[in-house]
Amino acid sequence: MAHQTVSHRWDIDLVPDDAGRTDRPDAECPVEMALAAINGRWTTLVLRELMHGPLSFSELRAALPQLSDKVLDERIRRLRSQNLVERRAVTGFPSRVTYSLTPAGQQLRPLLVELYRTGLRLRHNPSQAHAPLA
Repeated sequence: MAHQTVSHRWDIDLVPDDAGRTDRPDAECPVEMALAAINGRWTTLVLRELMHGPLSFSELRAALPQLSDKVLDERIRRLRSQNLVERRAVTGFPSRVTYSLTPAGQQLRPLLVELYRTGLRLRHNPSQAHAPLA
């Protein structure tokens, strides 16, 4: 029995170049990279808080009171390892550390905005989730 060749017709909006033309999950795929950046409980909320500017660990904890110190520390470390968040020591007394988004972290803003809008559409009318917002 011969193998059949499957030919793909790529949607130019979904797959505008070869980077996304794969038939399996690939860490180098731009969609997979974006999803990995926001993956994990609390990650989008930490990013949301940092969109407003630099915050200390305690300010992040105050903004997200249900988030444990351990999980916040893990999220910050992961976001730093992905070069999405940077840590800065602020001079003065007492010494202080703040966390802020890098330019790459700031680029997640449109993704988070669109995810929110899509979530609203899905929540309010799942059958109309594909309809654009006015």
